[in-house]
Amino acid sequence: MEDTDQKRLVPGADEKIKDSLKLLNLIWDEEIVQSKRLSIYQQYLNVLQEKKLAYNDEGAWRFRVKKGEKLEWNDEVHKMISFSSDVIEDFVIIKSDGFPTYHFASVVDDHEMEISHVLRGDEWISSTPKHLLLYRAFGWNPPKFAHLPAIVGPDRKKLSKREGAKTVFEYIDEGFLPEALVNFLALLGWAPKGNREIFSLDDLIKEFSLERINKNNPIFNIEKLRWFNNQWIKKLSDIELTEKIKKFFPKFDKDLLTKIAPLVKERIFTLKELDNVAGFFFSAPQISKIPAIEVQKDELQKIIKSFESLSPWKDKNIKDHFQKASEDLKIDKIKLITAVRNIISGKTITPPLYESMEIIGKEEIIRRLKAF
Repeated sequence: MEDTDQKRLVPGADEKIKDSLKLLNLIWDEEIVQSKRLSIYQQYLNVLQEKKLAYNDEGAWRFRVKKGEKLEWNDEVHKMISFSSDVIEDFVIIKSDGFPTYHFASVVDDHEMEISHVLRGDEWISSTPKHLLLYRAFGWNPPKFAHLPAIVGPDRKKLSKREGAKTVFEYIDEGFLPEALVNFLALLGWAPKGNREIFSLDDLIKEFSLERINKNNPIFNIEKLRWFNNQWIKKLSDIELTEKIKKFFPKFDKDLLTKIAPLVKERIFTLKELDNVAGFFFSAPQISKIPAIEVQKDELQKIIKSFESLSPWKDKNIKDHFQKASEDLKIDKIKLITAVRNIISGKTITPPLYESMEIIGKEEIIRRLKAF
């Protein structure tokens, strides 16, 4: 937890970070909080003071940069990167409030934690020479560095909230699955071998390699995230899907949800879309919002009468009945199916119609048709 900038500290932010990681099933091995390690940073400051590499400047401590030094590293993403120490000014390592800067604290922490690889954003490339100077001053071997390109919006500019820069909690609240978020984010800027796209967290751990990280800025595509979410929704059992949907729609009957789960898997891209896709299972659409139909009133009355005599009320029987009713009443079958679909659902596109009609039930289907 890099909390040394006390002015920017937001109460409760650390717990939100932890909760976000837990939601994505990303569990840390240990916890280091920089604000609780001030005495440790002081010890390392003393080392630099003894070496005459740190001096006081208005209450703060600066690192003395030796000029004419070549600072280079073989970046795991960008390959060889080189700087001259001539372009680096003496920089603050301990602020006047007694807290270390990120540069100093991160180097000390990474050394003490025996960190092998430092992965961070491209914007830290210009800071890495300062860190190399500190490693050199202490006589430590630096870790490997990998600087990753920033995720951008479709306009290739900094990602805005509207384009996707939201918290994990917001995505979960919108009906996205943690597995889909991890899968989608992992493939932003990293290319697996072959054409495979669906990866569990365990799969990613096995397959991931720094060599396949792309140098170019990955574009955040919300439609691609929705596609990933649909793929993971389809992996859920009917019972699992029911349980997850129930959290969003606690008033919906659980038994009814279980019946419609297999019908909506292919059609919902977030859990929250269940209401839009299948809300008509739970309540009849408003008459005024039913799309136009091409069947006349007297024809509809005949259809209703024919449905009243249909038994048993099973999807196969309903399907066969549409064919028979179309022939008997001399009504185009497509127009007939469309009319019934529009009236009972208020939509032009629904989950499979015959299965839907069986689940809603004969009595309610007839009631809706009569009401219309």
